[in-house]
Amino acid sequence: MAETERAVFQIHINGPIEEVWRQITKTHEPQECFFNMYMDTPEGELGVGKPIMMRTKSRRYTGAIGEVLEFDPPYRYAHTFRFTHLDDPESTVIYELTEKDGGVDFKLILEDLPKGTKTAKQMKQGGTMILNTLKAMVEKGRPSLATRSLFVLFRAIEFTSPASSKSEHWPLEHHRA
Repeated sequence: MAETERAVFQIHINGPIEEVWRQITKTHEPQECFFNMYMDTPEGELGVGKPIMMRTKSRRYTGAIGEVLEFDPPYRYAHTFRFTHLDDPESTVIYELTEKDGGVDFKLILEDLPKGTKTAKQMKQGGTMILNTLKAMVEKGRPSLATRSLFVLFRAIEFTSPASSKSEHWPLEHHRA
């Protein structure tokens, strides 16, 4: 069995737990905190055992796939995770929300990261941006200018995504993580 690692990211968000939850589970609009990607699910609903796909804003490319492991609104949500452009084993992503001091203590936990892989490196690098963007969305209604600029760049270079990540190769109805 391959060696794995764990990473934990935490932040306090000044806003209602329902809005934090909405930001991390919305399926009918881009998820700014997750690199402005759409989360596609069967019938647009999340639930244990259901597949999820993180697709570019144009939906031409699928960046990651997974399956919901836990779903306890608005406190805990967990899913498997695997980048489509890498052959690394899947990992687990857990979101924990706790109401505290008029806001929400938000925790992003990455488990079973395959140690020393591109997946582990990319996921650990993205954790802080995810939390900071989530905080900005809940508290200010939009990501920072720097993050919005990155979204423009991502859209402009989308065509450089690997052919293996084209959404036609990752149909939602046939996916199992």
